[in-house]
Amino acid sequence: MANADHGGGRPAEGFGATAAGGARARLRVARVGLWLIAAVLAARQMAVVLATPRGERLTDLETWVGPNGVLHVNGSLYDSTRFTGTPFGGLVLKPLTRSAEQALGWGWTFGTLLLVVALGLIAARALPQPVSRRTALLAAPVAVSLLMLSLPVRSTLSLGQNSIIPVLLVLLGCFTAHGQRTSGLLIGLAAALQPTLLLFTPLLWCTGRGRAALATGVTFAAGTGLAWAAMPHDSYRYWVHHMAGAGLGGPADDLANQSLHGALLRLGLSGPLEVALFLSLGAAVAVLALRRAVRCFRDGRLLLAVAITGCAAIVVSPTAWQHQLLWVLLAVVGRAGTRTGDRYVWPVAVVLVMTLPAGMLLPDMDALHPLRDNVVLLAALAAATAVPFLSRTSPHYRAPLPPEYATAVPARFRHVPLVPFLRRVLTRPNLFLELLLIRVTYAAYARVRLAATGGSNSAGRAEAEENGRQILGLERALRIDIERWANHTVVTVDRLRDFFDFYYTSLHFIVPLTVLAVLYWRRPADYRWARSALGFATLLALAGFWLYPLAPPRLMPTLGFIDTVHGVQDFSQPDYGTLTALTNQYAAMPSLHFGWSLWCGLVIAVLATRWWMKALGLLHPLLTLASIVATANHWVLDAAGGALVIAAGFGITYVLQGARARTVAAAAEASDGTADLRDRTAR
Repeated sequence: MANADHGGGRPAEGFGATAAGGARARLRVARVGLWLIAAVLAARQMAVVLATPRGERLTDLETWVGPNGVLHVNGSLYDSTRFTGTPFGGLVLKPLTRSAEQALGWGWTFGTLLLVVALGLIAARALPQPVSRRTALLAAPVAVSLLMLSLPVRSTLSLGQNSIIPVLLVLLGCFTAHGQRTSGLLIGLAAALQPTLLLFTPLLWCTGRGRAALATGVTFAAGTGLAWAAMPHDSYRYWVHHMAGAGLGGPADDLANQSLHGALLRLGLSGPLEVALFLSLGAAVAVLALRRAVRCFRDGRLLLAVAITGCAAIVVSPTAWQHQLLWVLLAVVGRAGTRTGDRYVWPVAVVLVMTLPAGMLLPDMDALHPLRDNVVLLAALAAATAVPFLSRTSPHYRAPLPPEYATAVPARFRHVPLVPFLRRVLTRPNLFLELLLIRVTYAAYARVRLAATGGSNSAGRAEAEENGRQILGLERALRIDIERWANHTVVTVDRLRDFFDFYYTSLHFIVPLTVLAVLYWRRPADYRWARSALGFATLLALAGFWLYPLAPPRLMPTLGFIDTVHGVQDFSQPDYGTLTALTNQYAAMPSLHFGWSLWCGLVIAVLATRWWMKALGLLHPLLTLASIVATANHWVLDAAGGALVIAAGFGITYVLQGARARTVAAAAEASDGTADLRDRTAR
C-alpha cells in the first residue's frame, strides 16, 4: 500500500511541475513580446521625429543654440518665447553645439528615448509591494510602451524638450538615491528645471526626510542663483517679466496649457480677480494633494505619493504644456474601487487621457467644451484631490469583490478557446467605463471609416463608382435592382418622402443607444452579450469599407437617382453639411444603417417578453431597409452585407464567449419549469 501510494503521487507531482513550467514559459514569451512592442514603438517615434523636415523638428531645441553654434548667453533665451524652460535649464545646455545639426537631432532623440526607458524601468521597480511575479516581470515593458504612446513623450520628442529629465530626477531621488542629501540634490535639480516641483520639499519634510527637504531647497536656490549670475537678463525676464514662465511657449489661455491658470483664463476670467482665484485655489489644491501624498507615503505607496505631488505641480503651475504633463500617467498605479469591474476605471481613464486627443474622448458639443478643453487638468485635479485611492490595509486592495459569472461552458471548437475577458458575466459593468468605451470606440470607428478611401473627395471616387456599377450589374442579374423605382416612387409622395428622410437621419443612432441603455439597466448579462456582438460586427464592417469602397446610388451621377435627404449635389464637391468632412461617403458596403437596425431587431425579438414588442423590434430593420433604398443612400446588396456582418458578429461572440448567459433568476425559473414538467410527466 505504501509503494502504491508513493507511486501514485509521482504523476500528480510531475503534472504540477509541468504546469508550472508551462506557466513560466508563457510568461517569458509574453515578456519578450511586450519588450518587442516597446522597441517597435520606440523605433517608430524616433523615425517620425527624424523624418520631419529640418526646421520643423526639434524646434524648441534650436532656440537654445545660438547662430555661432553655442548657447547664446549674450542674447536672450526668450526672444522667440518658444523656450519655456528656466534660465538654469538653458545654462545646463551650454555645452551643446550646432556643429552637426543632423547628429544633434539623432543624439538628442535617441538620448530622450533612453531617458524614457530608464523612467519606465524605475517606475516599474517602484510599484507598491507586494506584487506578483507576473506583474514584476511584465510591468517594465508595459510601462515603457505606455510612455512611448503618451502625448507628453511624443510632444517632448518632436519639440526637442527636456521635460523627461525633471520627472526622472525626482524618481531617481525617491527610489534609487542612497542617502537623504543625494535624494534632495536630485530633486532640487529637478525643481531648478521645473520650479513647481518645489512641492516635493514639504512632502519630504512631512514624511520625516528633513535633510532631503533642506538639500532640495539649497540645490534649487544654488542652481537658480548660478543661472542669475551667469544670465541676469534672462533670469529677470523669466522670473519677473514672465512670472515664472507665464506667457512662454504661447498665450497662457491656449488649450495646450493644462494648468489651473490656463483654465481660468479660458473661462473668461482675467485681471486681479483671476490671479486671486488662481492663487487661492492653487493653495487649496496643494494642501489637499500634499495631505493625500503623505498618507500614501506612510501607507507604503511612495510612487503614488510622487504622482499625486506631480499632478498638484501641474495644477498650480502658471503654464503646464503638453510635454510637462507626464505626472498624470504615473498616477495610473493608484487603485480605486472595491469591485473588480470598478478597478479598471481609473487606469483606463488615465491611459486614454494621456494617449488620445481630447476630441476622441468627448464629442464636439458646446456644453462639453469646458470638459473637453481641460480634460488633462481634470485628470490631474482628480488624482491630486478627489479619486478615493484604496489603502494597502483595505481588504479590497488586493482582492476586489469578484463579478458574478454564469456557469462555465465548454469551448465551441477544440482549437478556438473561449476568450477570458469575454467570460459570461451576470453583473452590471461600470457605467463610466462603458460610456468611455463606447465613445472612444465610435471615435476610432469614425476615423478609420473616413480614412478607408481617403475621404469622399479623394482619388478613390473612380474606384467607388466602378464598384457601384459592379453591384448594380449583380443586382440586375439577380433581378433585385429596385432602387431607382423605389426612389422615384417615394419622391412623388411628399409625406412618404418626409417619413423616410426622417427615419434615415434620426433613428440610426437613437435606437441602438436606447437598446443598449435598456439592456444595461434591466438585463446586464444580456447587455454584455449584445454589446460584444455589435462590436465584432462593426469591426468587420470597417474591413469592408477599407477593402471595397462603394458609391451609393445618390453618388452615381449617370443613373438618375434623387438624393431626397441632401438635395441636388455637385458630385465633385458634395456638401452634406457638417458631416462632409467627418464621414466617408463611399463607405457603403456593408450598410451599418441596416446592420445596426437588424441587430436591434434581433436583440428585441430574442429578449422581449411580449409579442408586440418583438413585432416592433423586427419592424425596425424592415423600415430601415425601405428608408436606405428609397432615399438612394444604399443598394439592396449593401443591406445584405450589413446582415452578413451582424450574423458574423453574433457568431464570433458565440464562438469566443459561448452561449448567451442567462441571469440567475432566469436560470432558476427554467430549472423550476423543467422540474414541474418532469413531475407532471411522472404523474
